[in-house]
Amino acid sequence: MRFMMIVKHKEGSGFPPKELMEAIDKLSEEGVKAGTMLGSGGLGPTATGARVRLSGGRITVIDGPFTEAKEIIGGYAQFELKSKEEAVAGALQFMELHKKYWPGWEGETEIRQMMGPEDCAPKP
Repeated sequence: MRFMMIVKHKEGSGFPPKELMEAIDKLSEEGVKAGTMLGSGGLGPTATGARVRLSGGRITVIDGPFTEAKEIIGGYAQFELKSKEEAVAGALQFMELHKKYWPGWEGETEIRQMMGPEDCAPKP
């Protein structure tokens, strides 16, 4: 099963400590070697982004920062794992690194199973 892990936190948390990034790099390397991590990345602040929105039949572009955002997506990782339980265990390990190397940081890792073409309704 394929899972997406989405790291969320308040905007303006600052840059992660070097020790945390080194620990995450090591954890990521282990996942790649084991064949379970498919990809990952950190995301910049919303000030450098944009949103493209479709609403009422109209497409608009909104440049960041997104002042209405209470929390932002700070990073993501994709995994191929055997179960949701395995995904939760991985997220716990990841959050333990934050607890150890970035005291006071607050956020969450959301785990979502990814869908593929096989999960879509059959066409008539």
